[in-house]
Amino acid sequence: MAQTLTEFDTIAAISTPIGEGGISIVRMSGEDAVKIANQVFKGDNLTKAASHTIHYGHIIDPTNKEVIDEVMVSVMLAPKTFTRENIVEINCHGGIVVTNRILQLLLKTGARMADPGEFTKRAFVNGRIDLTQAESVMDVVRAKTDRARQVAEKQLEGGLLEKIQGMRQEILNVLANVEVNIDYPEYDADTVTAKQMIATSKTVISEIDDLLKTAAEGTALRNGLATAIIGQPNVGKSSLLNYLTKSDTAIVTDVAGTTRDTLEEYVSVEGVPLKLIDTAGIRDTDNKVEKIGVERSRKALAKADLVLLLFDSSKPLTAEDDALIAATNDKKRIVLLNKTDLGQKVTVEEIKQLTGSKVIAISVLQQKNLDQLKQAIKELFFNGIENSNDQVLVTNQRQSGLLEKAKTQLNEVIKALEIDVPIDIAQIDFNGAWDTLGEITGESSPDELVNQLFNQFCLGK
Repeated sequence: MAQTLTEFDTIAAISTPIGEGGISIVRMSGEDAVKIANQVFKGDNLTKAASHTIHYGHIIDPTNKEVIDEVMVSVMLAPKTFTRENIVEINCHGGIVVTNRILQLLLKTGARMADPGEFTKRAFVNGRIDLTQAESVMDVVRAKTDRARQVAEKQLEGGLLEKIQGMRQEILNVLANVEVNIDYPEYDADTVTAKQMIATSKTVISEIDDLLKTAAEGTALRNGLATAIIGQPNVGKSSLLNYLTKSDTAIVTDVAGTTRDTLEEYVSVEGVPLKLIDTAGIRDTDNKVEKIGVERSRKALAKADLVLLLFDSSKPLTAEDDALIAATNDKKRIVLLNKTDLGQKVTVEEIKQLTGSKVIAISVLQQKNLDQLKQAIKELFFNGIENSNDQVLVTNQRQSGLLEKAKTQLNEVIKALEIDVPIDIAQIDFNGAWDTLGEITGESSPDELVNQLFNQFCLGK
């Protein structure tokens, strides 16, 4: 990957959230990081400091000798750093004014403001990590559950990188034989090489399929599942939200139509991150405000990854209930028969026949069978995968899209060779699959793609 001159500058940024706190960290990376820090630091001579040491002192404005803050400065020398460049981290008192003042002083003394994700980008450019590991850095930061963190840590260790590199090596081994056949036709072994190419294509396709099976689970862990709680007014939607969030987020009353808008809360259910959306009861109404809430509920339903469809089991199903079943037929859903403490007019068996979905009889009021709901959510999306800490998951659309592309290219290789297309023609798609897999790790990614990926990162990371 080509480097521009700015990629050799010394960069600086605040690496902790802006606001009041115990400490803040201002980070620098680049050849001159230690020299720049030393110009504003009163304490040990940082230019003579050993690597991976921390030093007590003060940040001083060299123009007027004003003391900015009492600090601890960490010095880490290349190449044994995250970016494989010299890194200095200034630990100062947490606070917007003092942190920004130190940053501005570093910029004035010779550093450049880092772009979003530029520290991680430098780690990639300098060969410290690949693109899958770079993506996992933000996955660790954004993890909403412990399981999501575990998956991100596995990626950061190079789990997906190892699998992709293994597939690329399998393809490369056959490509070497193809080149021999092209360069030395007197040792014609096209038939043998064609068989090797077909066999390798099938093997790699199988390995790709194994990874693609994890894509839904990986994406769910990374982004959270948009989960719409749907039902008629007063069936217990808000009570269920409050139970799952362990808070009184939603107002609960006996009056139908209390919820007039959608409420959103993140919650971890058996390691599955859910973005719970409590919706207004979906029904025909003349109330203008409630109509707006119902319309927003329909939009939330359209975008939902999972639907928790609630019915009042103490009442017979109505035409409006039937309409809700029809409206959610194309969604992953779990049907809940609430208010079993009031007696059941509708049975689990009846609803199973109507919906073909998982049905659980519950009482939110008495917290009855709600553990079954949590287990059902886990099983619906993870099929036991989350029980394996060694499982490598595909965690985003970029990775899964490139895997699908490589699979298509390898299938084209098989089709071509099975109808005796010359090997040098079939090799085009075979080479293409090798390059496509390389895009996942960044070994053959165009610069604009890499820049776009790192621009999604936060400043200071």
